[in-house]
Amino acid sequence: MAWALVSTIKDQLSSFITSEFMAITNVKEEIQKLESKFYTIQAMLSDAEKRQVKEKAVKLWLDKLKDISYEMDDVLDEWNTVMIKAEVEKQEKQEEEKEKAETSTAKKRKHRDIAHKIKELNEKLDEIDREGEMYKFVLIRGNEEVERPRTTSFVDVSEILGRDKIRDNLVSILLGKGSEEERIPHVISLVGMGGIGKTTLAQLVYNHRLVQANFDKRIWVCVSKPFDQCTVAKAILEALGGHDSKITELQILLDTICELIEEKNFFLVFDDVWTENYAMWNAHITNLGVLFEEDCWLVFSKIAFYGKNYEERNRLEDIGMEIVKKCKGLPLAAKTLGSLLRFKRSREQWETILCSSLWGMEDVERGLFALLLLSYYDLPSQLKQCFSYCAVLPKNYVFYIDNLISMWMAQGYIDSKENMDMEIIAREYFENLAMRSFFQDFEKDEDDVKIINCKMHDIVHDFAQLMSNNECFTINNHMELGLDYKNVHHLQLKILRVAKFSESIYSAKNLRTLIFEYQSDYNLSNLFQNFRCLRALSLYCLGDTLKELLNAVENFIHLRYLDLINYCGDRLPETICNLCNLQFLKIIIRSDMSGKLPQGMGLDSEFPRGFGRLISIRTISHILVSGKDDSKGCKLGELKNLNHLQGTLQIKGLGNMVDACEAKNAQLKKKIGLRTLSLRFNGWDCQDTRRENDVLVLNALEPPSRWEDLRIEWYNGTTMFPDWMMSLTKLKTLTLDGCLNLERLAPLGKLLFLESLAMENFFSLKKVGVEFLGIDSEKKKDLLIVYPNLKSLTFEYFYEWEEWTGIGGEEEEEEKCIATIMPILQCLKICYCPKLRSLPNFLLATPLQKLEITYSPIISKHCERGTGEDWRKISYIPNIKINDEYVQRDGYEVNLEEFNPEVTFQLLLLLHLLHLLEQHANCHPTQLSRFP
Repeated sequence: MAWALVSTIKDQLSSFITSEFMAITNVKEEIQKLESKFYTIQAMLSDAEKRQVKEKAVKLWLDKLKDISYEMDDVLDEWNTVMIKAEVEKQEKQEEEKEKAETSTAKKRKHRDIAHKIKELNEKLDEIDREGEMYKFVLIRGNEEVERPRTTSFVDVSEILGRDKIRDNLVSILLGKGSEEERIPHVISLVGMGGIGKTTLAQLVYNHRLVQANFDKRIWVCVSKPFDQCTVAKAILEALGGHDSKITELQILLDTICELIEEKNFFLVFDDVWTENYAMWNAHITNLGVLFEEDCWLVFSKIAFYGKNYEERNRLEDIGMEIVKKCKGLPLAAKTLGSLLRFKRSREQWETILCSSLWGMEDVERGLFALLLLSYYDLPSQLKQCFSYCAVLPKNYVFYIDNLISMWMAQGYIDSKENMDMEIIAREYFENLAMRSFFQDFEKDEDDVKIINCKMHDIVHDFAQLMSNNECFTINNHMELGLDYKNVHHLQLKILRVAKFSESIYSAKNLRTLIFEYQSDYNLSNLFQNFRCLRALSLYCLGDTLKELLNAVENFIHLRYLDLINYCGDRLPETICNLCNLQFLKIIIRSDMSGKLPQGMGLDSEFPRGFGRLISIRTISHILVSGKDDSKGCKLGELKNLNHLQGTLQIKGLGNMVDACEAKNAQLKKKIGLRTLSLRFNGWDCQDTRRENDVLVLNALEPPSRWEDLRIEWYNGTTMFPDWMMSLTKLKTLTLDGCLNLERLAPLGKLLFLESLAMENFFSLKKVGVEFLGIDSEKKKDLLIVYPNLKSLTFEYFYEWEEWTGIGGEEEEEEKCIATIMPILQCLKICYCPKLRSLPNFLLATPLQKLEITYSPIISKHCERGTGEDWRKISYIPNIKINDEYVQRDGYEVNLEEFNPEVTFQLLLLLHLLHLLEQHANCHPTQLSRFP
């Protein structure tokens, strides 16, 4: 971790010399000294990091260097914070001369303090530099760069090799097909050395189709050290659907479990069990042996030769076989080495690995650490610190990737010249580590593309702890809190029982990460007064403890990441608005509580005035705009300076008397990191002024052209085609919901990259025609492709819609228009459209694969199999669903005569309207007369 830290500091110093700081204080010489020393020391680090494993003196030298680097980082960040706050205050001040007089003195005082700290740090660095000369390090100049992954995915061994026979044997035993003494065993124990594949084998059995079919309940519990019966019982109870966390008595827990599994086949797996009580597991023991060499070779070669051609494989195969012998039959070793060599194509590179001196390091804690060191030293420095940081989280932890990369960013680990690309680069860092087998057990999104979460093998986690050099600690309530924490930088602290903190915990003044889970009533009001260097803070506490801890949040000037779990207060402290470095704010609210939050994260609550000071913020789930009369609430214009926003943003309350000037002042066009936007107005309103205002506000909210997903809800305007709509050249998904007064659709066919279009709750629109296609009348006979990329189209709750035509309606044939409409449309959904009379002719020329028509009685009747003009237009579609019944090809017809569309539709419509009324209390009663 030292290399990346020193490199970052050196880069900061270079930019620091040209900053305003240098013009105000005479410290340029001191800064240049620091820069020169950091450059010299950086050249020693590659050799020093390798030698620290064997040479304790070198390790101590590195520890000193890291400490001074952390101090330097804090000083520079403190200076940065002063500048950011000054800029924010400057914009907020209305009396310019007063602002200059008030802040000039404060700035000079801060600059003097920082100058003094830099002078002290220079003296400390002098001593470290002199000590470094004693070790005669091999100097390596130049900067490292992280190589981008060569593929968008990674190789994960999907087929487990060499374990088929033992897997099938275990399944047979579980199903009662073994010998007499093996039938219905109470316990099966899998034993073997680390990395042998015990967990993998258990997963194969646990997920076997026969096991799934024969057991009513299957539960997987990670035990790890220490083995605590109450904790394990609670985990089992939670998996069975029991959620009473207040139960602490073991017997009560066991009784509750017995009730839930009574008369059920029950399969329970305890993973990662460490206990010296042999009698607890003295049953059917399966001692898992090493893989045969040929199986080990298959695991290794499947990864190592991925992407290599026959010639490369032939050139490297003999060296590969020698390397596999060093794996000693361990699947983890074969997988890790294969991942390391996957990216190396020359024979010299493979020989370097084979002949590495690390193979002889028997004194390293476990034999597997040697090969992990090979992979670790092959990493660029940024990836080393990202990997080592994972040691702050406990074994068997499920890493949610978005959270993990947010924490990496909060620590400053992501090397990005372009601030907007940090999330992309951080995701590439993770994929790079995943491809090198530092992570496993991947779970992907619905499209099976993006990794959502994963785990880390126990031995790899042990190795990460070793390489973190005692910077990362995980402590739970079973462990003694009597250590010296002054050099700890990342801490996961879990206290689940009534406990007093040892005084030593207050010495952790250099903490940069604190993940704190606390379920006790002990007073911790003074705990956070000590942690002034925090970059990442995650809190899970009960009762008022969380509120007490948050009172100190204004002291955390360096904070980038704040995660609040189980929050139950009625309002967060307003001082959060002063955290100008905050990038990520994540809040999970207790299900039995509601509250008014400054940022409105997780609730539909109004924000306080001042949240616009969070100018570094990158993620906000939504903002709720206050009305004009709310002097303490936020206005839309506070978005003006939040130009680092990424991902998704939902703006609610746009009908709260927001005017066009305020909407324009939000400057959405500068939020180029956003990809998804939801604009929510206030729903039903018959007033002409409100309709006109909605139109003006929508036009003023001009977005950047890179947006990919847009949703507009409860818009009152009668027209919807803002001037900026055609600038959305990347738009793929568009949702229009609750456009109550809209009588004419926008020419959305001009959006060339649109893939999904969904529209619902339209109460006024009667006709969908050529305007929807975006074709001008004088250009009808031109060669056109309309909606060229549209795959999915939905109309839902169009109460007055009667007519849907293509180009020229009945005159299509005469005009012989050669336009191509929706050439790749796959799915069409028409629901709750009671007055729609027919379908357009162009559907016959689309490649539709799925059609759903629900509670649209006229169309449903017309589509009775084999009859009607509308049936001719759709009969080719493979999957047709009408009123929740599929039309099949082999002689089966939907009997629509048994369906009473009028009665059923009216009942469903009434329920839907009641639901909308519940959601929108400002509904005008006269709107009800417009419904059928």
